[in-house]
Amino acid sequence: MEPRYQIHPALGIARVGNSDNSFYLAPDGIGELPIECDAHGNEIRTRRRPKYVERFKDAKGQIRRQGARFRLFVYDKANPKDPGREVKLSDPDISQIKWTVHLANKKAIWYSFYVYAGDVMFPNNTYEDNQVPLRNASTPNKERQKLIIDPGPRSLAKPNDSVKVSRHNIPSNYPNASFPSVNEPEPIDELGELHMDSEGRLIVLGGHGNAAGSFVINLFTGADGWYDDISDGPVTCEVTLKNKKKYTAEAWVTVAAPKFAPELVNIVTLDDIQFDVGVRYQKLAPEIYDGKKWNDKYQADFERDIRPITRRIGNYLWVCNVPSMVAFASPAFDLSDPSEANRTNRENYFRYFRPTQAVPGRGGETAEVLMAGNHVPMMPLISGTNPNFNKEIEKFLCLTETQYFLLKQWAAGKFTRKGGASHVAGVHPLDRASVGNCVGSPMCPGVEVTWNTRNPKLYETPYRLKHRYGEEHYRRHGLSIQDYDETVSGQGLEPGDLTKRMSTPWQADLFQCAAQYVHFTEPNVNVDSHYLPIPPTYFVYWWPPQSPMQVISGAMTMEEQRLAGIGAGAQVNYQRGINSYAEMIVGWSYLGFILNQNTGPDRNLFPYFVEKQRNYEEFIVGSVAVGDPFNIVNASDTSFQPVWFLKNRTARKKPKHLFARHIRAT
Repeated sequence: MEPRYQIHPALGIARVGNSDNSFYLAPDGIGELPIECDAHGNEIRTRRRPKYVERFKDAKGQIRRQGARFRLFVYDKANPKDPGREVKLSDPDISQIKWTVHLANKKAIWYSFYVYAGDVMFPNNTYEDNQVPLRNASTPNKERQKLIIDPGPRSLAKPNDSVKVSRHNIPSNYPNASFPSVNEPEPIDELGELHMDSEGRLIVLGGHGNAAGSFVINLFTGADGWYDDISDGPVTCEVTLKNKKKYTAEAWVTVAAPKFAPELVNIVTLDDIQFDVGVRYQKLAPEIYDGKKWNDKYQADFERDIRPITRRIGNYLWVCNVPSMVAFASPAFDLSDPSEANRTNRENYFRYFRPTQAVPGRGGETAEVLMAGNHVPMMPLISGTNPNFNKEIEKFLCLTETQYFLLKQWAAGKFTRKGGASHVAGVHPLDRASVGNCVGSPMCPGVEVTWNTRNPKLYETPYRLKHRYGEEHYRRHGLSIQDYDETVSGQGLEPGDLTKRMSTPWQADLFQCAAQYVHFTEPNVNVDSHYLPIPPTYFVYWWPPQSPMQVISGAMTMEEQRLAGIGAGAQVNYQRGINSYAEMIVGWSYLGFILNQNTGPDRNLFPYFVEKQRNYEEFIVGSVAVGDPFNIVNASDTSFQPVWFLKNRTARKKPKHLFARHIRAT
């Protein structure tokens, strides 16, 4: 057979952590725990199963990095249904497997973030149409390429080998490398490292979550003069056979923030977005959508298409206070019953879901974006991508058009209960699993990536991002700056293009974007002239599985409760003790992880998610007396509320002068 080689996943997700040398592997399934590995990235197994991560922090209390693991597969070129097999160094026909990765960070040279501004899938919506300024606009054009963090490419071809992606080992044949000169509060000296395991698989680690800047931050999008070690870039594999033939395959990697609730899944994931793009634009599933219309005879599968939506809605209760959505996770009827007698229940359930036509560009907002007509909020009760500005408004979250269609088929009784495969022809399960643990919507700008992933121009094939150039071009010319927009040209991505629209530094978005007050009475208005929500407003959340809002305390021991200031089982604010953008830049790694404490075989049937591994010792907890209506506090007061503050860094380490100024200013 004539072979065809592919890398899976097509888009790998690494995550930053400030641990120096401890890391783990990204999950192999949606909603699964990450996997333990040794120092070379070799998967650790117990009883023939992967050993799943229990500790997300090392012995020093620092967050471990998540490595994106890439594997090479071979297929019969003449057989599109060939399931393929993984290629390993131990295969008798393999001479060498060589991996090359080029990570970069382009945030500092791109346009400022104004939600949907620049999304050309809306008409008349270019950056120029919206008069969006460049980040660091005062930097002359001839100097702007130096704003890019670009270490150049790195390669590996030996098992159990590794290489840093650092300013200290720039390839001698890469003259366009650049790193920022600012070093406060933490220098950006590297974007990560590469490892090859004993079988020839690639593991990509990102940076340590560092941020460096020169100005005060007062917005979730960050500020000019700031940098972080988030990155993305192409992954290329060259395999050499013992008969001297060589083949290449391509993928992409993005480095993102930690996922603080590892097993909880967003209602709309990046997998849902990429599947929707594939269905509607790339003929991924013509039995669902033929390119012009939906097939109203299509039979959805309950376990594959419907159950995930209801399960995700229910699991939000562990990371935010959403009793309004609980009834839609476990309604008082059998969701899996396809009978005609149950049809009214299914149709009533479906009626509470916000139509996708309420998304701008697909029919416009309606006055019914919040309430379903009987004083019950419509689902999902989560913020939309744009409740912040008065152009391209999207107040509340909608399912993707494909999700909504499948739910509609279910409501009509057009579904089976077979538990169909979670993948489609041409898309490997690893491709879907990798992005299924990422935010797909809302995107303001997002956590791992943003709204440009909705644009079919980014993709070579479903789920697989298009590369613009090979490495020889970047060696000669460097990376493009703001004169190149991959969403307009459709020519492919360069290193750094997938994350350049994200907040800089990433901690600014983590601090502010957990919840939102949304104006809901006027469909065409979000905010007033001062960009403040217009009352009446409705309180909703952003992406709780990535950035929790309210959590249950898991402080179980006497020492933990003494430091935590609360007992186990109390619902508390997740970010408590971090009260400014600057404090989040210091204290993000002190936050806890929301973990399922049920260790039995029924852990998925009866989960109990609580906050664990929080660095309690980094915070001060006290009590504030609550006075009478005139705010007078006296000795007779008996009502107290706990409060938390980040400890003064001078107690342990003299703060760097510049960052101390940031803390005071904010």
